[in-house]
Amino acid sequence: MVRVLTRIAILLMFTASASVHAAGDPKAGEAKAAACHACHGSDGVSINDLWPNLAGQKQGYLVKQITAFRDGLRQDPVMSIYVKSLSDQDIADIAAFYSGLSGIEKSRVTLH
Repeated sequence: MVRVLTRIAILLMFTASASVHAAGDPKAGEAKAAACHACHGSDGVSINDLWPNLAGQKQGYLVKQITAFRDGLRQDPVMSIYVKSLSDQDIADIAAFYSGLSGIEKSRVTLH
């Protein structure tokens, strides 16, 4: 009986987590991420070694980290300003946008 309940609990956790991360709208996130482009690039590839690339990052990870900045669990004076007014839906949309990028859409590299 305990094994069955454990399996059900694990299944419910995976289902709940998948539905939370699937809720983001990448099109809406593209518009909401306009302020993020200054540091993280419009293609999700940062021009500064101190700022992370967001292109192709896992959606759940982005949601977790942006939420942590917004809620004060992670501290960064710049990030805190940008994310303090974001709703959960805004965060999900931005995460969906960046997780869907490969980072080469608008590559800064020119081959000759």
